[in-house]
Amino acid sequence: MMRHRAWEWAAPALVTLAALVLRFAGLGHPHELVFDETYYVKDAWSLWNLGYEGTWPDDANAAFEAGDTGGFSAEGAFVVHPPLGKWLIALGMAALGPGDPAGWRLATAAIGTLMVPTLYLLARRFSGSVAVAAAAAGLLAVDGLGIAMSRVALLDGILAWFVLLAVLFLVLDRAGAARRIAAASGELVGPVMWRRPWVLAAGAALGAATAVKWSGLYALAGLGIWLVVVDAIDRRRAGIRTWLPAAIIRQGPASFALLVPIALAVHMASWTGWFATSGGYDRGASANPLAAWWEYQSSVYAFHVGLTSGHPYASPAWQWPPLLRPTAMWVGNPEDGWIAVIGSLPNPIAWWAGMAAIVALIAGLVRTRRIALAWPLVGIAVTWLPWLLYPSRTTFQFYTIAMLPFVCLALAMALQHLARRRELILLAEPTPGEIADARRYAVRQRRAWRTASIAILAAAALAAAFFLPLSTGIPEPDELWRAHMWLPGWI
Repeated sequence: MMRHRAWEWAAPALVTLAALVLRFAGLGHPHELVFDETYYVKDAWSLWNLGYEGTWPDDANAAFEAGDTGGFSAEGAFVVHPPLGKWLIALGMAALGPGDPAGWRLATAAIGTLMVPTLYLLARRFSGSVAVAAAAAGLLAVDGLGIAMSRVALLDGILAWFVLLAVLFLVLDRAGAARRIAAASGELVGPVMWRRPWVLAAGAALGAATAVKWSGLYALAGLGIWLVVVDAIDRRRAGIRTWLPAAIIRQGPASFALLVPIALAVHMASWTGWFATSGGYDRGASANPLAAWWEYQSSVYAFHVGLTSGHPYASPAWQWPPLLRPTAMWVGNPEDGWIAVIGSLPNPIAWWAGMAAIVALIAGLVRTRRIALAWPLVGIAVTWLPWLLYPSRTTFQFYTIAMLPFVCLALAMALQHLARRRELILLAEPTPGEIADARRYAVRQRRAWRTASIAILAAAALAAAFFLPLSTGIPEPDELWRAHMWLPGWI
């Protein structure tokens, strides 16, 4: 018992410590604005000083990197993402100084680290196993995409954590909601549940996600629908006679009222600086601040749906599962024959195994009807499927950081499901010998899947170590870099 309790504390602590070291060590490297840091870091600093994003001259990067961080003007800049992620980046800059690259990335490194214990709690809740939870969180802790997106000041890692947090809150809600529905077994419609604080918390997290990037709306809509679906399933299992109309018509509006208004309030609160000042972009478009804000957002929407400009690292969503075109966010050449890269390549062994795990979970869900198996699939669906609707829009593979925790969760849960203790399948009136043979087969099958699980996790750990330079910008010989280029699109 003492050993088990120690392991329950040690496992999450160790995977979180690994995540922290991999994300914070050498965080100031490189001492230059990486990829879209050129927008978010400078916008964050002008936001901190003005309350809205100011305008920077076109050649501001070199001066900013050299420590001249006051080059912005008070003229409002047209920016296409809401402010919350930049406010968080600005907190790190205020703490360590705007001239320190570690300050630029402090918020994303902290949030990238927090994703690991958050995923641990979620996996522990589903699996009931410390080992499975540690496997899921450990895969995320050492994953190249997770590390890279924590070491650059981009918005997508922040969005990913808020979505993951919302899923955790909805899972915590379900236990109590299912008990209350089960207590109404056999009733006509069952209860309408208003006392659901975890749904409120999920709404706040999803509001924060939309306040980082507008794509958080996909998660809000998808998880809101899933909440109604789960309520319907629980009512059906409880024997509620009108389970589907009760879930949609009675509980549905209550769930909407718990989830959406608080999400809207959190989102609008992130715009406080824009509303409280007069210099933000389009702030004077109308005497009514809300009308001016709406006009601004209409322009942002038009920008996003029409974004089809060519980019050498553009990757439509259908290319994300096979990892056809990762993004090289920074490439440095320290000296002849050496190269340093920070890219958005996830651990290929874990990622491709995770894609197979999705199929295994779908099959397991169809066969066993275990709703726990559906949650990773829902997380992947709300963070990936909407992007398939925009095949011509310029998108990038690093958007999959929002998918990544659920891919790690899917792999860990699929391995647990495949290595589970199996029921004996016997003919009518089996002989003692047939029973013994069936038991031996079940034991061999379970051992085989356990061995395969250990092998997959060991291979993922080795791949994580091998690909670590590509997520941290560690210089390596050109020959070794080329050994990492497993697919043509990775170059």
